[in-house]
Amino acid sequence: MSEQKKERKNNAIILWFLIVFLAATNGITAWLLFTEKTKIVEQKVITEKIIIERDNVKNDLLALKTDFEGLKTNNSAMQADIEEKKARIEELIKEAEKHKGDSYIIAKLRKETETLREIMKGYVRTIDSLNTLNQNLVAEKKTVLKQLDEQKEKENTLIKEKEELKTTIAKGSILTCFNINAKAVQLKRGGKKEVETSKARKADKIKVNFSLGENKIAKAGEKTVYIRIITPDGKEMAKNYDDSYKFTFNKSSGYYAGKETLNYANVEIAGVTYCEGQGEMVPGNYIIEVTCDGVVIGSSNLKLD
Repeated sequence: MSEQKKERKNNAIILWFLIVFLAATNGITAWLLFTEKTKIVEQKVITEKIIIERDNVKNDLLALKTDFEGLKTNNSAMQADIEEKKARIEELIKEAEKHKGDSYIIAKLRKETETLREIMKGYVRTIDSLNTLNQNLVAEKKTVLKQLDEQKEKENTLIKEKEELKTTIAKGSILTCFNINAKAVQLKRGGKKEVETSKARKADKIKVNFSLGENKIAKAGEKTVYIRIITPDGKEMAKNYDDSYKFTFNKSSGYYAGKETLNYANVEIAGVTYCEGQGEMVPGNYIIEVTCDGVVIGSSNLKLD
């Protein structure tokens, strides 16, 4: 009997051990299943977020494509660049379709989309500026037409000033200027080399060559020659519009684009001046005036495409 009790006791211990072991393994299995399920849910959420971001990027690209299609300009170089960007957007849309679950690719597409958006905004500002410029020119023309009476009075004043100038010239005190030659140049190799160009967008400066004629009556010494340039949009070209670039001519004041100081000894002397303004030059006709001793002594023009 004692042996049977001992055996039942041992069996009971083994049974409880098995129960505890099975409970533990079931718990571990349940925890592993729960963890795996959680990972699956998290992965699903991440995948859904990536797909949503892909859809957002694709929609942004489609909207950007529409915006680029609405950009129109007469500038052939700018229009060609716009067409190139439109083709790139088509490629990005295909990439978005192809890599809908790749977060790295989608992030790259998002970044390039934002870059293209900023480029598009720059085009819009440039085109709007050109349109505004044309509108301003039309408005200025109307204003000029309305001020004809005022202009006639100014013309009468100019006629009087010209008569006074003729008197001064008759006295032989004003220098003569000839051989005026203006051309646009593009600077290369850090400004060490210059290349002549007829394209406004390539031009860095306007180079003006001129000669002062012999005048035995004029006062010898240093002569500062100012170059005044009127741009195609009716503005004075100048690197800065402060007092340091202001000068007086024909009883008026304006801004110079370049100046050159020559040691005049009453004999013919040649000079050259490099003129520059702010920003890129615009196509059209540039009026060049050469001024010395407060008088315009010569003029020329330059046309850029």
